[in-house]
Amino acid sequence: MSEQKDLEKLQAKRSELEAESRSLKEEQKKLEYSIKILEEQVVIEELCEKNKTAKDAISNLEAKLTELESRMKPKPQSPPACPAPPPPAETNHEMITPPSEEMEQAPEPEPEVAEAAPEDPEESGVTVTAIDDEALVETQEAKGDKQQDKKKHRFF
Repeated sequence: MSEQKDLEKLQAKRSELEAESRSLKEEQKKLEYSIKILEEQVVIEELCEKNKTAKDAISNLEAKLTELESRMKPKPQSPPACPAPPPPAETNHEMITPPSEEMEQAPEPEPEVAEAAPEDPEESGVTVTAIDDEALVETQEAKGDKQQDKKKHRFF
């Protein structure tokens, strides 16, 4: 009978160890689950902190934007400090010449088209001068020759 008792003891010990193994596995699962929960909470807190920082930065930028916009509103009422001068306009019958260049140019023969001059020379620093048709034709021919030369070079 001693063998029977030994067998029963061993079976009881086995069942105890199996029960302990089950409880350890359950505890391990609970701890793993708790770890997952805590990891998620940490990630959530980090994201909340990043979002808060981003919201603060956005609110600061919006405040700066409104401040700059409020500064800009009074300025459009006054004229701009340094406007860009308009480019000189040329047409077939007239050319605008600055006063300094007008003094340097030699007097030309009277063209067919009448010259338009301002009534008061101090009032306007711009003089309109007519261009002879011959000079216009010469400049157009020169431009045409240059364009043909460029076309020839493109094929090489």
